Amino acid sequence: MVQVISPVGLSEKQPQVWHALEIDDAIALLETDPEKGLSSPQVKQKLVKFGTNELTAKKTKPWWFKFLLQFNQPLLIILLCAGLVKALSGSLVNAGVIWGVTTTNAIIGFVQESKAEGAIAALAKAITTETTVIRNGQKIRIPSQELVPGDIVLIASGDKVPADLRLIEAKNLQIDESGLTGESVAVEKMTSVLKSETPLAERKNMAYAGGFVTFGQAKGIVVATGNNTETGHISQLMEQHTDISTPLTRKFDKFSQNWLRVVLGLATLTFVVGLSYKGLQDALEAAVALTVSAIPEGLPAVVTVTLAIGVSRMAKRNAIIRKLPAVETLGSATVVCSDKTGTLTKNQMTVQAIYAGGHQYTVSGVGYAPEGEILRDDKPVNLNSDKGLQECLLAGILCNDSHIEKKDGKWVVVGDPTEGALMTSARKAGFNQSSLAKQMRKLDAIPFESDYQYMATLHESPLGSTIYVKGSVEAILKRCTLMLNTEGQPRPMDCVETLRQTTIEREVNIMARQGLRVLALAKKPVSDLQITVNHSDIDTGLIFLGLQGMIDPPRESAIKAVQACQEAGIQVKMITGDHAVTAQAIAKRMGINKNGSVLAFTGAELAQMDKAELAQVAEEGVVFARVAPEQKLRLVEALQSKGEIVAMTGDGVNDAPALKQADIGIAMGGAGTEVAKEASDMLLTDDNFASIEAAVEEGRAVYKNLLKAICFILPVNGGESMTILLSVLLSRELPILALQVLWLNMLNSITMTVPMAFEPKAKNVMKQPPRNPNEPILSGSRLKRILAVSLFNWIVIFGVFEYIQATTSDVDLARTMAINALIAGRIFYLLSISQLVPNLIAKMDGTIQENVDIPAIGLGIVGAIILQIVFAHVPLINEVFSTAPLTFGQWLFCLAVGSPMILWAAVVNKLDPPN
Repeated sequence: MVQVISPVGLSEKQPQVWHALEIDDAIALLETDPEKGLSSPQVKQKLVKFGTNELTAKKTKPWWFKFLLQFNQPLLIILLCAGLVKALSGSLVNAGVIWGVTTTNAIIGFVQESKAEGAIAALAKAITTETTVIRNGQKIRIPSQELVPGDIVLIASGDKVPADLRLIEAKNLQIDESGLTGESVAVEKMTSVLKSETPLAERKNMAYAGGFVTFGQAKGIVVATGNNTETGHISQLMEQHTDISTPLTRKFDKFSQNWLRVVLGLATLTFVVGLSYKGLQDALEAAVALTVSAIPEGLPAVVTVTLAIGVSRMAKRNAIIRKLPAVETLGSATVVCSDKTGTLTKNQMTVQAIYAGGHQYTVSGVGYAPEGEILRDDKPVNLNSDKGLQECLLAGILCNDSHIEKKDGKWVVVGDPTEGALMTSARKAGFNQSSLAKQMRKLDAIPFESDYQYMATLHESPLGSTIYVKGSVEAILKRCTLMLNTEGQPRPMDCVETLRQTTIEREVNIMARQGLRVLALAKKPVSDLQITVNHSDIDTGLIFLGLQGMIDPPRESAIKAVQACQEAGIQVKMITGDHAVTAQAIAKRMGINKNGSVLAFTGAELAQMDKAELAQVAEEGVVFARVAPEQKLRLVEALQSKGEIVAMTGDGVNDAPALKQADIGIAMGGAGTEVAKEASDMLLTDDNFASIEAAVEEGRAVYKNLLKAICFILPVNGGESMTILLSVLLSRELPILALQVLWLNMLNSITMTVPMAFEPKAKNVMKQPPRNPNEPILSGSRLKRILAVSLFNWIVIFGVFEYIQATTSDVDLARTMAINALIAGRIFYLLSISQLVPNLIAKMDGTIQENVDIPAIGLGIVGAIILQIVFAHVPLINEVFSTAPLTFGQWLFCLAVGSPMILWAAVVNKLDPPN
């Protein structure tokens, strides 16, 4: 992305690419003075033109409008219309109950979806700070919100960059921009002009809002504030993003539309036929009863509760769900796009390989914790006998401006991550920085500069003063004339010219192929009288001490999680702002591949591709390196265009738009920025990629339980609808009324269906491939199941009603017994699709050891029985719902009529296995 702004004095049609401008040109365009800064009148003028340096939050819909949107569902709209018909026909109680049901569903949805979109506010928080500026020729501290384009800003180590700056002076400046670019190492900055097409992560003459200065100091001109900064651009990407639906919402939308057509068709038929046989009132009653019976009013509530229970289960496994549909979406994920730094890796540079005294060493342990060993041939080293290694480690800890410390129980680096890695490797060998600083006091230093590619420090010691140097292999080797052997004795480099070419460079290449960043270390003894060090002192005569290779290492648990995801048929792709070689090496270490290969593409290559090419590359590629924020977004969109269900993990500001676009955005709860957290659907409390696998497993189990719930609820609607339709066609009395249908569909269905959300997951759930995202909720086998059970329910309702009415002439009693017989059958059906009975049998014969969750299903069945006793025996309910009390014998009759469901369900389970 090319960062542009149109400041005062520029034509609105002439945007500028600041990193490609000479410093004098930038100063002229922004009408400022590098020594005196802006004047007060200029600041006021620019504040009016550009506004304050803060991000504007997106306006949100009022709460009442969000609540009304809950009714914007086809099935609920039909229920509202049915209630209106009942109200107009004078049945206000019936209308009130119907509207109460729809309002209850709306409230449940509103409560679950009313979490505020706080991502833009979090972005604003990310760049709010105080800063030092030069105005009216004076150096002053002001809130960062008051900055305007043209301000001259001074930044130093420890500062947060307050706005986008074009650097005009830089002294040993290094900035951690990992939150914006994904680059795991602090970026060394300079002031020279760059090409206009330079990627964001490589614009070394720019400092971007939200970055942290880890070393050095600089002066810069503010070129962009607020929404015009790179961070602000990300916030606009997030605002422009339109919320996409999840697989679950898409399936329910399609199901609702198809079901709606059926309901409207049957209701119209019922009304027309009823009108020809009976009066308008009876025809309306029949049409409304059929409409209410055909709509699964309890289904939205059951889905919400099932997902909420899934949320609770995931929380126990370190995954916090922020948006309910994300539970089910996880279960259907086909691709996980993961950021590298801090997600797959620890975001802690670690030395893993050392070459010193002619020998190779490996270093165990990860991160800045001084825990681990230095091994030679897989055996711990003895520093007394490995003098060459001792000198190499000593150089790393002395030629160093950083230190590591324990903070909140975790080891962290204060300073540069690369220096922190050198410090940690030396401490693993027993060196102590504090005691060494006293024994070998630092007298002078040459800070690292890109022009020289090295850093040098001068130390005094009882054995004499010594200059220690670290830097790039090229910069150090050409200055060396001697090298140390294993015993720590110098030997001439000219005598081992062949060795130098074949061994040292071969070692460098071996480390580089592993994705390691290689530093060379050297020393030079000098006179005890020398108290300063200059570049001329180290032009020649250095003694080569060795190499240290470091990397931001992958998490061990993440490696296992990646393997588990790939076994479950889920592709894992790495999308990072880091270098391609490093990212590819990490991917190989972690086993991230597609069909055995690790194809890597860079952001520059992606920028040249059209949509079709990008979609193909997104599918085939495994590693995407040096990727800008918009390209992460494009990659997610490209995968979605291929029909993939994309989960995107990330923790930086740069990840936020892609997190929001993905089917499910997964942010790191600990190391993640507030921006990423607010844009996500799910947080990992332990920042562990392995928790994703656990969440996917729970998501798949939740979907299975949702299907069971649907297959339990819909047959009741089917049986009720068939009963009403046939009664009208045969000109018979309705066996079930609209309000009685609502009792069944809401209270009874929810009581008996919710326990299925507690069903344990199947043993092989993570050995199955991801389900087809286009698979309908009602597949062929499920449709057969629903029709078969609906037929049984119709026989029970219609048969019991006709028999009891014929023998007693009591319509209310006939309806009450028909409904209770239906409930008896439902109880047997619930037991047939639950894992309760199979698990109890397995528990008794010792096949499984886990406790079987009897209370959930048991409480559901007991609750349903209690509700039916209330339905039949409470006078107020008798009055409102037109029911009648039953004798003990009549209760037994209802139970007997429902019991054939046991055999019927066994047959149905052969057609469509529920587990």
